[in-house]
Amino acid sequence: MTRVNYDDLHKTVAALTEGEDDAVALMATVACEVHHSDDRFDWTGFYRVTGPEMLKIGPYQGGHGCLVIPFARGVCGAAARTGEAQLVADVDAFPGHIACASSTRSELVLPVYGKNGALIGVFDIDSNQPDSFTQNDVKGLQAMLKSVFDRSE
Repeated sequence: MTRVNYDDLHKTVAALTEGEDDAVALMATVACEVHHSDDRFDWTGFYRVTGPEMLKIGPYQGGHGCLVIPFARGVCGAAARTGEAQLVADVDAFPGHIACASSTRSELVLPVYGKNGALIGVFDIDSNQPDSFTQNDVKGLQAMLKSVFDRSE
């Protein structure tokens, strides 16, 4: 079983994204690298802020995802609405969870901010295993996302 090494992942992503400031290009690269870094990660991707209180699917790896998620619904909506990481051990126990894939058992969603400090989206990782994510995942991913997206529009 492959477990992510956040130091190595951070270095790889930094090298691949150096000099890039297009948010979608950055999202595509991050989604790909994170998805393939750990066997727990079954769906890895972004939902972009595209209007008031609205998220739309962005670059991702894995099966299909929901196309549109309002801030008022689901784990992704909660991360966008509150600006806080959502670490969900059992998605069935999360009020208002949106089942984009019936196989998802646990989920981690992190808000993503651009260089102007505005919310540009959320980074969503789903796992087919219950209780897959830890605070180590939150810290490692938050640090990487901040370093990558602080330079994007």
